[in-house]
Amino acid sequence: MAPVPVTSCFSDLPDPRDSNARHKLDEVLLIALCAVLCGAEDCSDMALFGRSKEPFLRRFLTLPHGIPSHDTFSRIFRHLDPGAFHDHFLTFMSRFAEQVEGVVAVDGKTLRRSYDRADAQSPLHLVNLWAADQRQVLGQRAVDEKSNEITAVPELLKLLSLSGVTVTADAMHCQRALSQQITEEGGHYALAVKDNQRVLFDDVRFMMETAGAGETHVDSGHGRVESRQATVITDIDWLQGAHQWPGLKAVGRITRRRELADKVSEDVAYYLLSDVVSPERLVEVTRQHWGIENRLHWVLDITMQEYQSRNRRGHGLENLALLRRLALNVAKLEPSKGSMKGKRKQAGWNDDYLLSLIRQFAQLR
Repeated sequence: MAPVPVTSCFSDLPDPRDSNARHKLDEVLLIALCAVLCGAEDCSDMALFGRSKEPFLRRFLTLPHGIPSHDTFSRIFRHLDPGAFHDHFLTFMSRFAEQVEGVVAVDGKTLRRSYDRADAQSPLHLVNLWAADQRQVLGQRAVDEKSNEITAVPELLKLLSLSGVTVTADAMHCQRALSQQITEEGGHYALAVKDNQRVLFDDVRFMMETAGAGETHVDSGHGRVESRQATVITDIDWLQGAHQWPGLKAVGRITRRRELADKVSEDVAYYLLSDVVSPERLVEVTRQHWGIENRLHWVLDITMQEYQSRNRRGHGLENLALLRRLALNVAKLEPSKGSMKGKRKQAGWNDDYLLSLIRQFAQLR
């Protein structure tokens, strides 16, 4: 049977190799994506997957010189332009980015094992945009240091339609320019404020100390009890007179109390809000923000073993990180219920299921 032609977002990606390359770039990348969907963690796994699944792969790939070696996978990811790769990632995600609703969380993630002691190379730090309601990665940007997130986030947000979206971020991103950008594009923000904005933080805290206790929400499970007490103040004329913060309509406070069998802890967080929301909604928005930790970062580290990544040469680490996020998105878009771990096992064991995942991305004809 002749191979089924495939059209993918990789088809016009610039090939970093010379014209004598034996393997087609789009086919190498599609094999890599399939491999990660089935549990591959590195380039050696990708080559092993290719050899094990060659009859299946030949159903939609030509493979004129067989399955690439692990050196070929590694070389391609080291030299592939991460900006161009990200652009093609966005091509696939564009229809979702344009229609994203609800909360978009901004957060950074450091790949600790990418630190190279011999070359004094800092570990790779990635900034992610996460659609909390859709549970999709909308964008990724590598930065040299954590502090450089401040300049990376505005560029990432330009990729989205922010109309009606609430952008959440930690105190590092409590910046006037970012607040202005979000409100000018029709979005809302819920930004944590801490003492990196010392005067603003002190004034917000002073206002909240005169407010009532607010509404309390209690959750329990797994041997712990958590309560969140939320307060929102909309009478902020004095605060705005002093700070003139772009788009500011309210300020909020959440007091979190966590009770374990032998320990009680409490912390207080303050927020700048560009929309007047109820205390209940403030709790919901902030909880959605921290979903990026257990629905994205936890899955990447524990299920996909990202925290073990040691590829330190060239652009390999950044490109493989984006490939994992692409695989996560593809699996999440598949409508059946189940964990990421379960879907990856099913993809590895059931060729028809893997093919259904590929169709979402590659548009097999």
